[in-house]
Amino acid sequence: MSFLGTLPKALSFVVALSAALPAAAHEFWISPVDYQVADGVPLKADLRVGQSFEGSAYPYVPANFTRFELIQGDAVRSVEGRAGDRPALNMAAPGDGLAVVVHVTRDYSLTYPKWETFVSFTEHKDIVWAQERHLERGLTKDRVRERYTRFAKSLIGVGTSAGADREMGLRTEIVALTNPYTDDLSNGFNVQVLYEGAPRADVQVELFDKAPGESKGVSTLHRTDDQGLVTLPVQTGHEYLVDSVVFNELDPETQDDHAWESLWASLTFRVPE
Repeated sequence: MSFLGTLPKALSFVVALSAALPAAAHEFWISPVDYQVADGVPLKADLRVGQSFEGSAYPYVPANFTRFELIQGDAVRSVEGRAGDRPALNMAAPGDGLAVVVHVTRDYSLTYPKWETFVSFTEHKDIVWAQERHLERGLTKDRVRERYTRFAKSLIGVGTSAGADREMGLRTEIVALTNPYTDDLSNGFNVQVLYEGAPRADVQVELFDKAPGESKGVSTLHRTDDQGLVTLPVQTGHEYLVDSVVFNELDPETQDDHAWESLWASLTFRVPE
């Protein structure tokens, strides 16, 4: 019996819907209810899909992820729950310090409804080269197939919030080199973008900035240097989503008709007031 067949009808619909939505919407991110909590207070966070840092929250569904962890220093704990739980993360932190939430989705598939949609996506994510390459490979414009996976992280401060993010072994990830809750941010927020453990040089990084009281974020584009590093402008009291996308060729003959693979890295945090 399939996983969907074991769920209540309403929850089965949620699983199917959450699987389909990322094809139409763009970003996927972890959205803490509170970015800073007192020691001993449970950490709570939603999983969101949407555009402009605005999107619907989705429940804890084990079939939709391959990794969901809460990491604090060397302590790594799996995020546990029951299918359908909201928020998706609701658990106690191991203790005082900076907590990093990590979530990796399963692989999803999408078929672009028309060539113009593929063009728009590749232009937005600074991968325009893929348009010409698609045609060079003799592939049709009528049915562009893509496989995609999301690699999300979020920073939550517990108590003193002391500590640091680190490389978590994700296929692609954004590593915060600045602790937003304890460090001086007057010169910006530093991150490094990685792919398979190596720095991603000269690639686009999109920063969504959500001001207090706003429902949507304002997007600005930035680029990494030759070490995959970039300093992002931030303001006190604002919430941030950092996003970067890897785009790889796939052989449709061996990859179930998928011609492309996209790997999405995201990182969320908030700058205290």
